[in-house]
Amino acid sequence: MKYILAFIIFIFILSCKDKSGQTGKLRIKIDSLENIIENSYKPGFGEFMSSVQTHHAKLWFAGKNKNWQLADFEIHEIIEALNNIKKYQSSRKESKSIDMIIPAIDSMKEAIKNKNQQFFNHSYMSLTNACNKCHALTNFEFNIVKVPEKQTFSNQDFKTK
Repeated sequence: MKYILAFIIFIFILSCKDKSGQTGKLRIKIDSLENIIENSYKPGFGEFMSSVQTHHAKLWFAGKNKNWQLADFEIHEIIEALNNIKKYQSSRKESKSIDMIIPAIDSMKEAIKNKNQQFFNHSYMSLTNACNKCHALTNFEFNIVKVPEKQTFSNQDFKTK
């Protein structure tokens, strides 16, 4: 009985052997796809941060002009950029500190939702300070964020219609 079972297992193993070479072809295809993924473009951390900086400035001018719809759009653009940092730059130590900004973002979203100018101004400062605290925590304290002094987007109207 023991020999019959061993023979059946031996036959089973032989029947599992890849006679057509498909395993090798699949390995080549997998290696090729892994190479494509590894070498495909993914935005750098600085590109995402430049996007955040742009939307941070636009958020200020939208709120200053009480364009709450635009302010809501800009805060969501910031959230999207921060989520992309966590997704595409997860190996960077700085990415692990991004969530410290969430309370300030939540406060900003609330100010926008309530269309409260005073709360918006306070929340904007909280957001700006949170960005600077994150920069300090991750050894980028030389990169200081502030409230924009003048509107540099001459191709966009921040006033409501």
